[in-house]
Amino acid sequence: MSCYISTKQNRFYVAIEDRFGQVAPIEGATRVPAVRLVARQELERIERRDKIGGRTFGGIPSGVRRRTSFELTTYLAEWPSGAAAPGYRPLFLAAFGGGSRSFAGGVVSAVSGTQLRMGNAHGLIPGQAVACAGEIRFVTAVVDAQTVQLNAPFTGAVGAGTPIERTMTFLPGATLPSISIFDYWSPESAVHRILAGAAVDRLRVNINADFHEFTFSGAAQDLLDSASFESGQGDLDEFPEEPPLTPDSYGVVPGNLGQAWLGTTPERFLTLTEAEVVLDNNLDMRAKEFGSMGPRCIVAGERYVAASFSLYERPDEATKSLYQAARQRSPISVMFQLGIQPGQLCGVYLKSVIPEVPEFLDDETRLEWRFRDCRAQGWIDDEIYLAFA
Repeated sequence: MSCYISTKQNRFYVAIEDRFGQVAPIEGATRVPAVRLVARQELERIERRDKIGGRTFGGIPSGVRRRTSFELTTYLAEWPSGAAAPGYRPLFLAAFGGGSRSFAGGVVSAVSGTQLRMGNAHGLIPGQAVACAGEIRFVTAVVDAQTVQLNAPFTGAVGAGTPIERTMTFLPGATLPSISIFDYWSPESAVHRILAGAAVDRLRVNINADFHEFTFSGAAQDLLDSASFESGQGDLDEFPEEPPLTPDSYGVVPGNLGQAWLGTTPERFLTLTEAEVVLDNNLDMRAKEFGSMGPRCIVAGERYVAASFSLYERPDEATKSLYQAARQRSPISVMFQLGIQPGQLCGVYLKSVIPEVPEFLDDETRLEWRFRDCRAQGWIDDEIYLAFA
């Protein structure tokens, strides 16, 4: 018998709930390559002011509301060819709220700059992604049933007959679904946990770290565990068993692989040193209503989307135009491609971003500019798109 539990013996699964707080069925296909899960549950801070004849704390009565929060970090991992969707699809559905759109792919008929013509009817909409020859791009306009305008040109050898890979694009929406997050350990006698009614308040995409990372944080209705579980919690009769383990078939993507396209007329920048994209849903969990022991539903506030990035200054027009756009408060488009291989691609596209005037970092050998919290804007639910290919 082991005298401790190794943190390597840990598996995570996620699933979309049919109803807020009702634990969803667990499936092996929704296992995610998570790095860590921090889940915290604490009593609401209240103060007893009654006089009991001494200085001793009289205790908090049972029934006080509990607050549950979480933070889950996962890597960008390979999308296996036999899987219908990436395993962490429920996490992005919970963060974006507008659902996902799949594109089955096709064949290139012709390419001219940022205009792509396919040999078949594409069925794409603005904001949806296409992938070709290890590159991912986003549709900015639909020209006709077979032709689309892209946010940036392909840089590889793309021509007639080149295959177009499948993609799955996540769209921002008005309402957010809740998810169940499952946390299992070895041995089986260890304490396993479930975050029921989890809502993603904040998504952070970290670019050019050791690996490309996604961090999801937010609140949940309750934190269940196998040690103290009682029938009825999370609408469950019993604590669910973990699905049968299968060998890990995914690979993770190094953080230095990808592309950056920035500017009023997007240019590819090879001088990027770090970047981060943040999606903040400004959630309200409706947790303070009279007669309620915990959160009752998810209410999303005004969406906040921002990009921060650093790059080396160069005396070229593309770099200088970024500074000019910041000074003039002119919108630019921002797109980051994570990965360079089919099946290991992720794209993040912000079509209209107001860059902030950069800081000059001159404490190293080369002058670096840092653009902080450059907020994205849009019309209705169109300021950010994220896709896998």
